[in-house]
Amino acid sequence: MSRTSPRPPGASADDLVLRELGYRQQLTRRMTAFGNAGASFTVISILSGCMTMYGFGMATGGPAVMLGGWVVVGFMVLFVGAGLAEVTSAYPTSGALYFMAHKLGGEKWGWYTGWLNLLGLLGAIAGIDYGCAQFVAAFLTLLTGSAMGPGATFVVFLAILLLHALVNLRGVRLINVLNGVSVWWHLAGVAAIVGALALVPTHHRSASFVFTTFVNDTGFGSTWYVALIGLLLAQYTFSGYDASAHLSEETADARTAAPRGIMRAITWSWAAGFVLLAGLTFAIQDYRATQGADVPPARILLDALGAGPAKVLLLVVIVAQLFCGVAGTAACSRMVFAFSRDRALPGWRHWRRVHDGTPKAAVWLSVGVAAVLVLPSLYSSTAYGAVTAINVIGITPAYALPVFLRIKNRHRFVAGPWNLGRWGVPIGVVAVGWVAFVTVLFCLPQRAPVTADTFNYAPVALAAVLAVATLWWWRAKRTYAVPGGPADRDPAGQENGVG
Repeated sequence: MSRTSPRPPGASADDLVLRELGYRQQLTRRMTAFGNAGASFTVISILSGCMTMYGFGMATGGPAVMLGGWVVVGFMVLFVGAGLAEVTSAYPTSGALYFMAHKLGGEKWGWYTGWLNLLGLLGAIAGIDYGCAQFVAAFLTLLTGSAMGPGATFVVFLAILLLHALVNLRGVRLINVLNGVSVWWHLAGVAAIVGALALVPTHHRSASFVFTTFVNDTGFGSTWYVALIGLLLAQYTFSGYDASAHLSEETADARTAAPRGIMRAITWSWAAGFVLLAGLTFAIQDYRATQGADVPPARILLDALGAGPAKVLLLVVIVAQLFCGVAGTAACSRMVFAFSRDRALPGWRHWRRVHDGTPKAAVWLSVGVAAVLVLPSLYSSTAYGAVTAINVIGITPAYALPVFLRIKNRHRFVAGPWNLGRWGVPIGVVAVGWVAFVTVLFCLPQRAPVTADTFNYAPVALAAVLAVATLWWWRAKRTYAVPGGPADRDPAGQENGVG
């Protein structure tokens, strides 16, 4: 039975598209196309991902892999983004990936895609905000000369989470403004950092050092294996561009603006990120000392520029990371809202609630779970690496599943106004192949010998979320209800906000 109803008075074209997909408009549609692209660009956040993972890159291949890997991964992510953008144009909903998978593949495809996507988004908030807390700790250390311990860093992390929750509770209009400001802040920040590092230091590394030096401090003997593991720096950074899709119910002209937002965010990040990585690497004064620092980019700025300029530029990075956390929380909370609207989460009746056009309960759940994910950092130095693994291993496969199903069921896929035409299938094949490759790659050990401190938690995270999803499925399958599918059992549509 269809859940759509006659056109209500004053309904926009976007509202009608949403009703055709089975939902009524609940969220406030005030986001512009630039704000939508800014959301994905901000969640990718080269001033967050590149900076927090720079130390990892210094050990897993060094400069050659950091720069070369950025070029390769960015190019491949364009294929993934294009495939995802095409499906987003056809299904512009807050549920995004899982709704696409459900429409193209059925209940279980949507169910598992949703849980993977949710795991990745929660891991992203945790990783972004804890990385920001580490940079705040480095900044305070420069100011006071006294290093902050794990407990103090965790308190800063909680304060950042609270800030991001409060900003998101103000609604999408503020988020839209902040996303627009964030784009220019990131670009200006990269220009300021690279410009200062190019002009101020009297010593720079040679081009040969920056583009050909290989460093292996992993404990593995295979150069190729280490180079592949080193791709994690770029692959981790190039995540979160599904934010444009999750915010599509709040974006004007979503069928065009959301897919364009995905592609613009990836392209902008690819170009600016390469400039940032090159600028940092050219300015390294002492490689081993930088590698051993708690926050290697902070050490680069301090050694190359001195304490005063380093403090200013660290503040630029911290503000960019705060922008990133705002957009990441917005995307995750919309996923929580949509998944709860379709009754997939425990306690869905509460998390689906919308107040003044904002899913406020979903915002609190998102930051609350992120806090729990980082709690082990109080006791283990490997906790941040585990959070990074959770983010990558959850969100990356989720990107490919809708694209795979679009290829598998291409004869019944109805493209939206933004589409790849006859290139849709070959681009999708490349995208799915790349995601399969990196998913396997990032489940492999990253340090040798493998101990409790060097263990890669990505496969554990993947197994855990699939186990939880499977167990919960047997209880929730009677209530899980995505419009238009076999679980569509509520024609009245009043329980989960459909039309």
